[in-house]
Amino acid sequence: MPGRDGGRTIAFRQQRFPQRLYDPHFRSLLCLVDVGDGAAVGGVSVSPDVSSGSSPGMPQTVCSGTMFTTPSGFSPHLACAEPGEEEEAAQEGQGPGACLADGPPITSASLDTLIQNLVPTADYYPEKAYVFTFLLSARLFIPPPELLARVCEQCIKQQQLDQSPLDTAKVRKFGPKILQLLTEWTETFPTDFRDEKMVGHLKDIVHRMAPCDEAYWKTLNQVLQKLNQRLALMSQGEESIVKVSLNASSISDKLVAFKTKPPPIQKDMLSICNDPYTLAQQLTHVELEHLSHIGPEEFVQAFVQKDPLDVTQPCFGDQKKKTSNLEAYVRWFNRLCYLVATEICMPAKKKQRAQVIEFFIDVARECFNIGNFNSLMAIISGMNMSPVSRLKKTWGKAKTAKFFILEHQMDPTGNFYNYRTALRGAAHRSQTANSNRERIVIPFFSLLIKDIYFLNEGCANRLPNGHVNFEKFVELARQVGEFMTWKQVECPFEEDRAILHYLHTAPIFSEDGLYLASYESESPENQVEKDRWKALRSNVLGKT
Repeated sequence: MPGRDGGRTIAFRQQRFPQRLYDPHFRSLLCLVDVGDGAAVGGVSVSPDVSSGSSPGMPQTVCSGTMFTTPSGFSPHLACAEPGEEEEAAQEGQGPGACLADGPPITSASLDTLIQNLVPTADYYPEKAYVFTFLLSARLFIPPPELLARVCEQCIKQQQLDQSPLDTAKVRKFGPKILQLLTEWTETFPTDFRDEKMVGHLKDIVHRMAPCDEAYWKTLNQVLQKLNQRLALMSQGEESIVKVSLNASSISDKLVAFKTKPPPIQKDMLSICNDPYTLAQQLTHVELEHLSHIGPEEFVQAFVQKDPLDVTQPCFGDQKKKTSNLEAYVRWFNRLCYLVATEICMPAKKKQRAQVIEFFIDVARECFNIGNFNSLMAIISGMNMSPVSRLKKTWGKAKTAKFFILEHQMDPTGNFYNYRTALRGAAHRSQTANSNRERIVIPFFSLLIKDIYFLNEGCANRLPNGHVNFEKFVELARQVGEFMTWKQVECPFEEDRAILHYLHTAPIFSEDGLYLASYESESPENQVEKDRWKALRSNVLGKT
């Protein structure tokens, strides 16, 4: 369905699907979300939004989440000013918390000041939003073990934990607060504690406080026990995702040869599941399973790079970016796109192909109703791939009115205005929900990554005076925090192992295989297509 954006036509229905959306070297996720003008995002065309008064190229964002709210005083929508216009950090030198409670909000500050604001005292504890924002963004400037070491060092100095005898009353007021901070850290960023140095710092600070109250050891042991259980479950889940991803990589273009051999040798989706709502539920299972393994730090590590204004060494310069769960999720989106296209192109008869198209239209509609926008977009993208969209006779037999309605909902015009409106509605429903079914919000992931990318590219990490551009990271934390709220929903639908197994393991065509199957279904219409068909038959099937 063609639309208009900034005077430029976007052929949404006929958009050619990229052959490869995922780059294993992961120069971030930019093979998935090409950031150029009129870029491809999950197989659709996207243009920077300039109609709403925001900075050019800066995507509009949805409403704030409820779990990680914006620190008091911050604007919920970041306006990126020129670095020279940024306010100087008037809070420099003030006591912890002054920036959050007693004065104007921090828009920028030195890294030392931000660390100081993180450190609790006997009478002060940082806001939860500040803790999340700083722990999320600080890894761009300082590795987590070094940050925790500096936090502990300041605690030891401020509370005089290196002196004997200790001030028992003072330590007992401070102890619960530092344990609360450490507990929040382990719960929100558990993968940081895969580094043994992190656990060592925990034990050291508790060892220093324990003479004042032995209960601190008990609390620490409980924290570590929960942490180890969480890390073990995460490792099992990550191994399972990797195993499924490897099994799901099967491509069998030879199946094109089966199109003319009845009865069908290859199973198809309709033989496994012919109920659209059931399949939408199982797709939601897969989506939420992937989301459950993505940590907030992966969004930062995906786009980490050397900032020309950053005089420090990049934290991940010599380390492999820990973004395996993001990568696995991207592979799942790509697989679902190609699976949908394969299922449509595979049947030999036009009537069967039309039935498959109508089936996936109904599945997409059910995904929309559930709040599963990622599967919705994958299905639409698969149906918009050129080998599928060229099947004019097949589309002519299918009832497509509902499909055009769904396309309208995911239309990229106005920076996906319709989709963002629907997402806000799903988010509101989630906030007021009485059941897990109503709480489900699974965003179109490629667009979320693009939003975060533009935020990262549109504002410097540091200002010319060397201060950290903290206002930028408040907005980053808002977007990531909202996602973290959504991903914690437990899937309310019962698993169907047969359907899940098929989704993960059914062979799919490559792009060449899809074109060949398409030409075998409906003959080429011009000489270019005829030449390509002949080449594909020779290369894929070994026929002349």
